Amino acid sequence: MDTSKRLYRSDEEKMIAGVCGGIAEYFGLDPVLVRVGYILLSLFTVFSGFLAYLILWIVIPQKKKN
Repeated sequence: MDTSKRLYRSDEEKMIAGVCGGIAEYFGLDPVLVRVGYILLSLFTVFSGFLAYLILWIVIPQKKKN
């Protein structure tokens, strides 16, 4: 039995690619808070958050449907 927690892109809380929703599910947070945090990160770091989102979109796997 595998009890480890894995980070996946979300299927349910998906707006673009499910990255923020997946992070929210992993940490047990509200997806809206994660999205607002992402927007603030992007604005205050001269849009480097956009690059981080693209990298996470590529790196974080999509959750497999059962």
